Amino acid sequence: MHIFQQAQIEDLTDCPYLADQRKRYCYFLAGRVDEGEMSLLLAEGWRKFGLYFFRPECPQCRKCVPLRVRVTDFAPSRSQRRVLKKTRDVEVRFGALKMTEQIYDLYRRHSEGRFAQSADPEDFLYNFYVPSCPALQTELYYQGELIGAGFLDLGSDCLNSVYFFYDPAFAHLHPGTLGVLHEIEHARRLGLSYYYLGYYVPGCSRMGYKDHFRPREHYDWKNCHWLPVQGPPEAPLSVQ
Repeated sequence: MHIFQQAQIEDLTDCPYLADQRKRYCYFLAGRVDEGEMSLLLAEGWRKFGLYFFRPECPQCRKCVPLRVRVTDFAPSRSQRRVLKKTRDVEVRFGALKMTEQIYDLYRRHSEGRFAQSADPEDFLYNFYVPSCPALQTELYYQGELIGAGFLDLGSDCLNSVYFFYDPAFAHLHPGTLGVLHEIEHARRLGLSYYYLGYYVPGCSRMGYKDHFRPREHYDWKNCHWLPVQGPPEAPLSVQ
């Protein structure tokens, strides 16, 4: 691993997930991260976009919980099986990173349709096509049309979901959930132990779909180890 910038703590800003909280990250910039190093960073709660690695260092809150699915133990729930049955005609492809106008246009429509945000092509390139570690691309096609895409990091024992986006016109197919299900299965085919699904924030509605992938583990920030999740999901399956 090559460190371009040592770890720093950013200034406090408004939390994008919980309206009454303030957030800040510890972050560093790095490249040439190998698979073993990537697995170690993920196991310690780090996330990343491009060369930017970060994890929360919020003074009043530790609700951003890293989660990972135990691949060999995972089985789709009843609602997830319904999604798989409903989307039998969706083709899922995995391959090397490949930037196209079609991919960026899909990202733009997702940003505008889901979050009412404009897309920035430079940010898109930096976050997803300046790889700091081994990486893969997920693509979902329905009747020959690209409807979803995502980016994965490859660790020595895991796949890490960096980001997934889709055409809002196909939200009824639950493309986000479908992408996760196929990425977990791809990790299984590769003989990997874990699938990292980013941070789960209880109380944040747009994170609710992550609560439905079980069995899984949550990272305990205080004791710095992973704990199995017990009990049923908190909310019904949402459109993702």
